[in-house]
Amino acid sequence: MSDWLQLSLLTLMAGMMMPAGAALASIERIQPRWLETEFRHAVIAFGGGALLAAVALVLIPEGIKDLPVMAVCVCFAGGGLAFMMLDRFLAAKGSSASQLAAMLADFIPEAMAMGATFTVSPEAGLLLALIIALQNLPEGFNAYRELAESTRNRPVYLIIAFLLMALLGPLAGLTGHFFLAAYKTVIAGIMVFAAGGILYLIFQDIAPQARLKNHYAPPLAALGGFLLGLIGHMLLTP
Repeated sequence: MSDWLQLSLLTLMAGMMMPAGAALASIERIQPRWLETEFRHAVIAFGGGALLAAVALVLIPEGIKDLPVMAVCVCFAGGGLAFMMLDRFLAAKGSSASQLAAMLADFIPEAMAMGATFTVSPEAGLLLALIIALQNLPEGFNAYRELAESTRNRPVYLIIAFLLMALLGPLAGLTGHFFLAAYKTVIAGIMVFAAGGILYLIFQDIAPQARLKNHYAPPLAALGGFLLGLIGHMLLTP
């Protein structure tokens, strides 16, 4: 199988976990009500922990390798400010999509980086695709729930939208593979920019949503999400 076809299939597989999580969120109902509430907050916290791991262990370490300090500062601060403006725009429209924005800001740069480095180590590419897929499942769950509460769209339309988003995986992977492999600084800048945006969203929207008074499952789930990213980082690092 050619490299580009294998890369397309792997990034599509990772992306399909987003609509899978959305489909799960559309049918998930747990009784009693308090248990459903705690479960939902735990999933939000798990997704937040996974996003934090992506920032701390993948996006920032890989991004700063090929950028000078000033460029890192500009890209990181720019990402935070850009996502702040997006957050304010959505709030003015009465909609909320912080989970969706964070999910895509995590998925797309990682898929691009995966495409750029795939020819060097297909085995590492497969492992990275599996890790991205595991992150995308809870993030898709959370993003669907958030959109379902802030919009009036029917569940089937939201799930179709998530299916279309999954196609961004192969598109980003092939872009990194064919066009950006020779421009490491561009990919590095995108990764640091995304890290700044994700970190803003974690502290502005995701972490506050995860908190429940006198409940301990959400913070433990956040630790679990970060641990997932840490395990993946250790497996990928020689």
